[in-house]
Amino acid sequence: MKQINALESQVRSYCRKYPVMFEKAKGPFLIDKDGKKYFDFLCGAGSLNYGHNNSIMKKEIINYLNDDGITHSLDLATKSKEEFLNSFSKHILAPRNLNYKIQFTGPTGTNAVEAALKIARKVTGRTKIISFTNGFHGVTLGSVAATGNSFHRGGAGTSLNDVIFMPYDGYMGKKINTIDYLRRVLEDNSSGIDLPAAVILETIQGEGGINIASSKWLQSLQDLCHEFGILMIVDDIQVGCGRTGTFFSFENVGIEPDLVVMSKSLSGFGLPFSLLLLKPDLDKWKPGEHNGTFRGNNLAFLTAKTAIDYFWTTQELEAEITLKSNILKERLEKMAKENISSDIEVRGKGMVYGIDCILEDLASAIQHRCFENGLILETCGSDDHVVKLLPALTISDDELREGLDILEKSIKQVMNQSDFQKKLEAEIVEK
Repeated sequence: MKQINALESQVRSYCRKYPVMFEKAKGPFLIDKDGKKYFDFLCGAGSLNYGHNNSIMKKEIINYLNDDGITHSLDLATKSKEEFLNSFSKHILAPRNLNYKIQFTGPTGTNAVEAALKIARKVTGRTKIISFTNGFHGVTLGSVAATGNSFHRGGAGTSLNDVIFMPYDGYMGKKINTIDYLRRVLEDNSSGIDLPAAVILETIQGEGGINIASSKWLQSLQDLCHEFGILMIVDDIQVGCGRTGTFFSFENVGIEPDLVVMSKSLSGFGLPFSLLLLKPDLDKWKPGEHNGTFRGNNLAFLTAKTAIDYFWTTQELEAEITLKSNILKERLEKMAKENISSDIEVRGKGMVYGIDCILEDLASAIQHRCFENGLILETCGSDDHVVKLLPALTISDDELREGLDILEKSIKQVMNQSDFQKKLEAEIVEK
């Protein structure tokens, strides 16, 4: 690590929390240079839903490169692009009765968010965007303006304009429907809130603390958007591609967004790849108006198609996720209640879960102890007070349970420190 620490920018973050040299990775494991295995419940912040170095995708990459397949092509037509488009249309969009045009943006999720915000403004002729408390949409200027976290906003170094924040579902307590507030400010000509071009949201806020919007809230928001002519953008970057149990996180909740942003696990192999789905009548771009040298990664086209063909042409993976989700939920609720406090909340869906530890230093201590014991995970939430779990969707039941055993062991070790117990009890009483 010495050379990396000396040469790499101070902006590096994950390597500070996990200060070892990783050398290999396979399935649900990261392996350091000394051969120590770590269960990976971070999964590239949600970029490795199918685990590390999936053998089927790896074989396709090797064969493609050996045949001198095209790796870079701007937005030229290539065989790998055509095959991905056909597979995505046939196996993802058509079975769900979704009619979207597919736009390949730059390779990062934040670039796809920028494209969504730009086309929404272009089509509607309005400039304002409504985002929600605790939302995270990226760190380039347009997307960080729609991100609630003050730490990330502070990195911009300039004013962040044209985004209005509204309370997310549950932000003001379970008894208050925050859509009522949004409706009120839109109806009132003296609210000071201009009619926006779009709303952007995550159906489950990953970085924001595993906050889950109810179906009723999402449906009410969509109805409100239709009523006022506002476009609805769903950011499915982290919780899409099967993370919640279905390919899109908004399936089975009664909404159909105008625009959908995807990235992270879209390639299936951890390769940079992002796209924007947009209703055909919104596709008002002039050629090259939102461009980029790396829009459309041919290796990612290849692995994304392979992932779709292998995992999403049957219901098998969805059924497995349901079973593993039950394991996660039951174990986490039990270990939180028995080892931390009955007041601790466990939140999640599919295979994205979080333990709200209330205290930032408690969540951080659990994360650190997990790493020492051979489990990598991260914290999230406004104060990094939530321990976040993103296991690979393909992890076996036994491996999942073994990883959860390490988490429980780590929690017990941390809670044996009496100061945490006292601080937690005091915080709970105060709340």
